[in-house]
Amino acid sequence: MFRLVFLVFSFAISLHALNDSEILDRANSLMQTKDKSNNFRAYNDYKNLYVRAVMADDSKLKFSALEGIVKSGNLLHIDVATYEEEFSTLKPQKSENKPYGEAKPTTKHKEEKKVEIKSSNKLQSVKFNNETLVLEFDGELGSKQINYSTQYDTKTKQFKYILDISSAMLTKSQTLRKMGIEKITLVQFSGDALRLTIQNSSKLTVNFKNESNQLMIDMFAEGKEAKNKKENVSSSAEIASTPSRLDRNKIIVIDAGHGGTDPGAIGHKEYKEKNIVLQVAKELKSILKSRGYKVQMTRDSDVFVKLSKRTEFANQKHADLFVSIHANAVDKKGANRVNGIESYFLSTSRSDRAKKVASQENSADMSDMNFYGKESFLNTINSHNIIASNKLAIDLQRGMLSSLKKKYSDVVDSGVKEGPFWVLVGAQMPSVLVEVGFISHPTEGARLVGSDYQKRLALGMADGIESYFVNN
Repeated sequence: MFRLVFLVFSFAISLHALNDSEILDRANSLMQTKDKSNNFRAYNDYKNLYVRAVMADDSKLKFSALEGIVKSGNLLHIDVATYEEEFSTLKPQKSENKPYGEAKPTTKHKEEKKVEIKSSNKLQSVKFNNETLVLEFDGELGSKQINYSTQYDTKTKQFKYILDISSAMLTKSQTLRKMGIEKITLVQFSGDALRLTIQNSSKLTVNFKNESNQLMIDMFAEGKEAKNKKENVSSSAEIASTPSRLDRNKIIVIDAGHGGTDPGAIGHKEYKEKNIVLQVAKELKSILKSRGYKVQMTRDSDVFVKLSKRTEFANQKHADLFVSIHANAVDKKGANRVNGIESYFLSTSRSDRAKKVASQENSADMSDMNFYGKESFLNTINSHNIIASNKLAIDLQRGMLSSLKKKYSDVVDSGVKEGPFWVLVGAQMPSVLVEVGFISHPTEGARLVGSDYQKRLALGMADGIESYFVNN
């Protein structure tokens, strides 16, 4: 059975052995559709191409990859400001593979582009109507233009409530004032997106709805009644979701990789993966529980748990999400130059890098391949959970980077990737494996054993999880 699974698995991997040009063509084609799942796949393709371009010092590929990342990222409401900044410094490269169109667009295509740019909603006015903040635009807003997320900054000890409005333009940044709210800012977050941020040292309830060309936001301290009438605030989860509404109904299973007789990777100064990831997992559990989520751990001490038992545990608990936490390592030859955070979702591997990482994480309990068998494996990687897991991986990656970069500006984004990780096989819910960094790297390894870095990682993951629930 093992040989049969291996042959099928190897064949599936070979199907994805595409060259850069083919991957770029595929990403461009996916972006031509209006399907959000295809757009997510395109975004991941562009990110992988960007890494390849940097490694190969290929300026043409880098330009196309960055252009794709920026456009797909903005479409999906992903923070791509860093990529936008780099892209703005590059000169256009002549290439046969241009994202979102042919090399020589027709006049009609150019005209369509101009119309699209002109259709961006311009902010006409900002005012308080009684206690409600009203943003008025020059065109009608769609519910899909609005992306809501929450954060908690452990350094400033402030809650943040963020609304990103895509395809919207602002003439200048503004700081607004409202009694009982410490800070409200409105800025042009990216080339075509506004960001409204509400900050407070105590929790708030934030509700909003959009009607025609107006976005109306109510904000008040938790436990107090809003002064606006209930009918003026939408209760639709599709339009607005408050953290308290989400907290009561979600179960998250956190899996600290390895454990017991399986130390996982051994890195800088003999740091063991099993110890680092357990500490991060405990921090994540603490943060999520403080926000009201129901949290379970596959292990909360130094014990070994079979791979198959981890997702089995998550299934038994009827978990909404499964997050497996790991740390990376390379041999001494590459220890000084290989670092970064990456997130994986279950699929056949598309790169040698993913195969190598998966091989390390799968090595502890290869008997699981017999346990699930060929049919189970193929059914799993073709399930609808792939798309949901892809989205979760992107939110987790974004959350970790955002949290860490507030103090560690040199943290490396190694991207979201697909990989054949057996710890994710059998999960009946969106599931992601996170590699929180390289314990073999002198700087990153030393950070990973520190409580500050671990807490920031956990906070970023918690924010990513909450962002996923809000948007899905």
